[in-house]
Amino acid sequence: MKTYYKTEEWSIIEEGFSPEDHKKSESIFSIGNGRIGQRANFEEKYSGESLQGSYVAGVYYPDKTRVGWWKNGYPEYFAKVLNAPNWIGINVKVEGLELDLAKCKISNFKRTLNMKEGYLERIFTAELENGKIIKVLAKRFVSMANPELAAIKYSVTPINFSGKISFEPYIYADIKNEDANYDEKFWLEVMREVESNAGYIIAETKKTAFQVATGMRFNITQDHVSFGFDVVTYEKEKYISNHVTVDCKKDQETVLYKYVACISSEYYDKKELLTKVKLLANNAASAGFELLLNDHIKVWDAKWKESDIIIEGDTAAQQGIRFNIFQLNQTYTGEDERLNIGPKGFTGEKYGGSTYWDTEAYCVPFYLSTADESVSKNLLKYRFKHLEKAIENGAKLGFKNNAALYPMVTMNGEECHNEWEITFEEIHRNGAIAYAIYNYVEYTGDKNYLAEFGLEVLMAISRFWAQRVSYSEAKNQYVMLGVTGPNEYENNVNNNWYTNYIAKWTLSYTIEVLDFVKNHDKQHYNEILSKWNFNADAEVKHWNEVINKIYLPEDQKLQIFLQQEGYLDKEQILVKDLDISERPLNQKWSWDRILRSCFIKQADVLQGLFFFEKDFDTETIARNFDFYEARTVHESSLSPCIHAIIAAKIGRKEKAYEMYLRTARLDLDDYNHEADEGLHITSMAGSWMSVIYGFGGMRIKNGELHFNPYVPAEWQTYAFKIKYRKSLLNIKISRKNIDITNNSDVKTIFYLKDKQYTILPNEVIAVSNDLKLSVSE
Repeated sequence: MKTYYKTEEWSIIEEGFSPEDHKKSESIFSIGNGRIGQRANFEEKYSGESLQGSYVAGVYYPDKTRVGWWKNGYPEYFAKVLNAPNWIGINVKVEGLELDLAKCKISNFKRTLNMKEGYLERIFTAELENGKIIKVLAKRFVSMANPELAAIKYSVTPINFSGKISFEPYIYADIKNEDANYDEKFWLEVMREVESNAGYIIAETKKTAFQVATGMRFNITQDHVSFGFDVVTYEKEKYISNHVTVDCKKDQETVLYKYVACISSEYYDKKELLTKVKLLANNAASAGFELLLNDHIKVWDAKWKESDIIIEGDTAAQQGIRFNIFQLNQTYTGEDERLNIGPKGFTGEKYGGSTYWDTEAYCVPFYLSTADESVSKNLLKYRFKHLEKAIENGAKLGFKNNAALYPMVTMNGEECHNEWEITFEEIHRNGAIAYAIYNYVEYTGDKNYLAEFGLEVLMAISRFWAQRVSYSEAKNQYVMLGVTGPNEYENNVNNNWYTNYIAKWTLSYTIEVLDFVKNHDKQHYNEILSKWNFNADAEVKHWNEVINKIYLPEDQKLQIFLQQEGYLDKEQILVKDLDISERPLNQKWSWDRILRSCFIKQADVLQGLFFFEKDFDTETIARNFDFYEARTVHESSLSPCIHAIIAAKIGRKEKAYEMYLRTARLDLDDYNHEADEGLHITSMAGSWMSVIYGFGGMRIKNGELHFNPYVPAEWQTYAFKIKYRKSLLNIKISRKNIDITNNSDVKTIFYLKDKQYTILPNEVIAVSNDLKLSVSE
C-alpha cells in the first residue's frame, strides 16, 4: 500500500510530478460520462511512459485469442473496448521548442480531480531547455449534461520572456491497444476533413465495422478576449490538426479552448455521422466552455444529492467512498440497455471493458438504491436480450433443451473469455444473474418484471443447473464436478459449496416464480411454457429432486461449510504467517504453488453466506467467517467488501473497518500494485455496499426495508441516501441518534432494529439508540 495522493473530502490531489507514478495517476484521474471516457493523459506531448486511453461505450473489437481457439467450444476471440481516437491532444511549442514534461524541469505541479463538480485540472510550471519558463493550467471535463461532448481549457503564461508560442490542437486515430493479441491496430480511416479552427475524423473498427466520428473546434483568447489568428491546417492518414502561432507577452495568459464531439454508429446512421459531429462541435463552441461546464456541474449536483455518503471524523474514509461513487456514476448512467459495466470502466484496457458477473453481484445493489429503478432494470434486461446467445453458449458445451450458460465475459452475449478454468468452470456466474433478478424484484416490488423478462432467464439457467449436476451412486446425492468457484486460486474442483448452493437456490426460486406467474398472469405463463417447450410437471419434479439431494460439503468437526471437497487436505497456513515479501501471491508465486495452497483470493463460501444470510444463524456465519477470512489474501478487488459486510453483521467491528478502508481506498492507495492498469470499477460498488449493508445494516426482508446501523469507532457520524420505491430517504447515524428524512412525497414504512416506523412525505424522524422516537416537519 502506498499513500500518494493528498487526502481531501471532495478532491483527489497529486502534488509534484512523479514519472514512476504517472500511469497510476492516469487511471486515478480518469473522467467519463457513461458514453465516452478518458484516462488522464496529458494534452501536450509526453514522451515518458504512458497508457493512452480514450474509450467509446459499446464499440469493441473481437481480438482473436492466442490460445485454444481451435478447440471445440472454446471462444475464438476476446472482445475489447477499443482505445479510440485521441481527442485531447494539444501540442505546444515555446519559441520553437516542444513542451514535453519528460524533458522539462517541472515545478509547482498539481493535478486535481474535482469529484463534486466532475472535472480534471492540472497546473504546473515548466522550464524548457532553451531557458524559457511557462505556467500551464489545463482543465477538462466530459459532459454529463450532453454525453457526446467534452471540452478543454488550456492556458499558457510566459513567466520570464515575451515571445512566440505555438499550439497544435489535433485528433489522432492511428491508435492501438496495448493488450492487442497480435500487435495489430484495429481502426481504419473512413474519412477526414480539416478546416480553419476545426477538424473531423471518422474511423471504423475492423471486423465489427463500428464507426466513430470525432470532431473538434477551438478558439484562443488573450486577456479574456478572442482575437484573430492565422491557422495552418494539416492532415495525413488518421490525423488532422491546426497550427497556430501566437505572440505572447510576459505574464500574459493565452487560453486555447478545445471543444470536442464524439459519436458512434451505435446511435446514428453512418451517413449522418459527419453532419452530426460538425453540428455538435459547432454548438459546443457557440455555447462556450463556462456554460457547458455549468450544465455539467448541475448534473453532478443532482447525482450527489441522490448518492452521496457523508462521513464525519475520517477524511481518508470520506475521500475513498466519494471516489468510488464518483467513478460508478461516471461509468454507467443506465440510459442504454445495450451497455453494461466493465471491471475497469473507462480507465484502462485490462479485462477488455467487457461484462462480468460483477455487474449482477455488486453493481445492481448500488444502482437500485442510488438511481431510478429503470437503471438497474436495464442491467437486467441486458442479460435478457442475450438469452439466445447464452443458450447457444450452453449448446456449444453440450447442454440441451434450451439450457443457458451465460458467458463469463461478453460484449454481445457470446462467451469471449479464453482461460479454460474460467470459461468452462466458473459457472457460478449463472447464479449471480438469477440472484440479481430476485434482488431487483425484492427491492423494487416490480413483480411484473418476472413475467415480462425474468422467468424466461430463470428457466433457462435452471435447465442448465439440472443438467450440470450428476448423480453420485456413492454419495446417493447430486454432485457438481470440475468447477471453479469465486476463489480463482482453485481450479477444477468438485462440489464447490457456493456453486452448489446457488444452483440449489436458483432451482427453488425458479419454481417459486413459475408458481407466481402461473397464478397472476396465466396467459403469459402459457406463452412462455409454449415458447420454450417447457414441461412443468416433469422438469419441476426433477428440479425438486436435485434441490433435496444436492451435496453441500461441510466439516462436522469444525462445523464449517467446505469451500470444496478436499479443501482440508491442503496444508493449512494462515495469511498472518506469510512473509510480507511474498505478497501479492499472484505476482510472487507460480500458479502451481498458488493452486496447491489453501490461500483464498476472494470470498467464496462467504459470498454465499452474504447472499443467503437469512438461511443461516449468526453463529454459523461467524464460524465460517473466522475460518476463511484467516486464509484469504484479498487479491481480488471484490474480496474486502464482502468481508466488511459480514464482519459488521457478526460484530467484528475492527475487521469491518479494516476491510472497508481497504475496499474504499483499494486504487487510491494501490493495495494490489496494479492501479496503473486501470481502476476496479465494479468492486467500487462493493465499497458502497460496505457502508450501506455493513455499517448501516440495510437489508430487504420479505420486501420490507430494514436498518440495523452502528457507527465505526473511527467516525463521528455518517449519513447516506437511499432511493426506495419512489421515496428518497436520508439516514444520518450518530452515537446518540438515528435521523431519517423523507425527501420525497411518498409515505414509507421501514424497520429500525426490527421495530417498524412510518415516515410521511418530507418528514424527519429522530430515533435515539434506545429507539425512542421524535418527529418533526
